[in-house]
Amino acid sequence: MQRVDIFCGDCLEVLRTLADSSVDAVVTDPPYGLAFMGKRWDYDVPSVDVWAECLRVLKPGGHLLAFAGTRTQHRMAVRIEDAGFEIRDMIAWVYGTGFNKVGYIRGDDDQPVRDGWGGSLKPALEPITMARKPLRGTVAACVLEHGTGAINVDGCRVPMNDYDRDEYIPNRCGWKDGAEYSNSKPPRGVVTNMGNGRAARGRILNEDAVTKGRWPANLIHDGSEEVTELLSDAARFFYCAKASKADRDEGLEGFEARFSPTMGNGIGGKEHDPETATPKRNHHPTVKPTDLMRYLCRLVTPPNGTILDPFTGSGSTGKAAMLEGFQFIGIEREAEYVEIAKARIEAARKIKCSELTLGE
Repeated sequence: MQRVDIFCGDCLEVLRTLADSSVDAVVTDPPYGLAFMGKRWDYDVPSVDVWAECLRVLKPGGHLLAFAGTRTQHRMAVRIEDAGFEIRDMIAWVYGTGFNKVGYIRGDDDQPVRDGWGGSLKPALEPITMARKPLRGTVAACVLEHGTGAINVDGCRVPMNDYDRDEYIPNRCGWKDGAEYSNSKPPRGVVTNMGNGRAARGRILNEDAVTKGRWPANLIHDGSEEVTELLSDAARFFYCAKASKADRDEGLEGFEARFSPTMGNGIGGKEHDPETATPKRNHHPTVKPTDLMRYLCRLVTPPNGTILDPFTGSGSTGKAAMLEGFQFIGIEREAEYVEIAKARIEAARKIKCSELTLGE
């Protein structure tokens, strides 16, 4: 059975008890430093000391994925880098379902201070810092010795739909990937798609992309109409919607439903925040969708590897780790969230064990 260790306590203190080079990846959704919903734990991004401990317990070449807020991403990335990590990339999770939190600017008498002027942009993305513990030698040598250092490309390719498969043809002739062709002037050696009833134009693409799916990109979206209309070819990116009620509450059948915390300005979330308008068994305010966390865990964790989440919250990373067949170590300071995380993770582990049994 997959191993799960969940600790209730301060992450820095717990991290110091873990052995050097004992985990394969860190996938976490830490505090953004925005004082979200007035919660004390969100008044700053994690310190350099926390990230330095994550670096110590990671194997050489191990990857770190850490969500951040757009206003504090720079502080998150700098502290991760100052701890000794190499910044490898930034993944953007783009969504169309965010709500503006400020609205128009009004005075004490609720009259507009200036017509049509507001206080903030509509939130539409969350950045994810992608970092790596420095290698010892080459990537290949690190993979052979520790299992870490590379990313799981084929396990995270974005499948092409039937339309794409008709539109694109494998690049077997040395042409530049993405080059356009037409039946009137096809590239030498290319069989065009005139015979399948499709348009007489298309693009050449690497054969792996046609047969296996597109190479994973540093952009993920939620599949909403707003985003797909914005992106001319949204199908080339992995997509995942925000966490549904069923996803949030899976495994929590015996828990009491509660409202999420009130906003930091003292206004009740029920009246002013559509995200918290109904009571939830999982009342953690920042639950990430399981499909997104599964994708991220799969991207950076070697087979049967151990994932660490020092900011476990309600256990979304742990749930994803179970469903992907990984081991998991979680740390969470708030006792009420630890109980929610344990229940969600255990439910996922039972699902995975059931799937494995059925497949034998």
